[in-house]
Amino acid sequence: MTRYLTLDVFTETPFGGNQLAVIPDATGLPEDALQKITREFNYSETTFVYPPADPAHTARVRIFTPTMEVPFAGHPTIGTAVALAMAGHGPDMVLELGVGPLACHAADGAARFTTQAKLDIMGHPDPALIARALGLPKDRISLQTHAPVMATLGLPFVLSELTDRAALADITTDIGAFREGARLHPAALDFPQFAYVRDGDVIHARMFAPLDNIPEDPATGSAAATLAAFLAQREGRDLTLRLHQGDDMGRPSVIGLQTQGEAVTVSGHAVRVMEGQLHLPG
Repeated sequence: MTRYLTLDVFTETPFGGNQLAVIPDATGLPEDALQKITREFNYSETTFVYPPADPAHTARVRIFTPTMEVPFAGHPTIGTAVALAMAGHGPDMVLELGVGPLACHAADGAARFTTQAKLDIMGHPDPALIARALGLPKDRISLQTHAPVMATLGLPFVLSELTDRAALADITTDIGAFREGARLHPAALDFPQFAYVRDGDVIHARMFAPLDNIPEDPATGSAAATLAAFLAQREGRDLTLRLHQGDDMGRPSVIGLQTQGEAVTVSGHAVRVMEGQLHLPG
């Protein structure tokens, strides 16, 4: 039998934040079971922890969504770091991810990591298509600060500013528009939408990736980091931001963001909710 635990990430309260399943020792699992286990949990991500390739590092971590393995994601990194700290690692650790080694700090139920990945602008989807995908009138997509943009620090997201908080709450996704966007803008994820409103240093956001079996994500650290990098680049200054996500789902999440040049630090809490054993055939 193989042990697992689940955590709620980017929250200090159980049943908030973004759910994550962690397999602390995946060495005995067959390769073809990893995607099946992830689909069984049916969270936006599950992580599988292995001994590091470099003994100076803490662990090798593989991250799966319900449809694929991904090289990097924010809430799995924060949650796995907190889980490893609970097991006695840290507080400073290095996790080997698909994007390479990543330094993390985790203690007292909180973690942070800094990504040095260079912001890549991948495209500029038509605002009318974004409005259709989000089920909003086109005039609720704000163009004052920037038009919708597809950008990535490791995973791609379409970043779109909306006119107000009510527009964010009114989103009703249109799967046909997502399929059209995925054809026009092929990427590692299928036209994921990160819509937001900003008031100074406070951001409220929602993320939708229905073609990747994520109808809505309560907290998306990689998208938040990409948005912070994009805004800092546009404004030509470092930013400290507090991003709220998941409120419209009833799973409030809070993500801390700080930029320093091209580097982005993502921080947040995680709380253990469940643990148990996997019972696999064979």
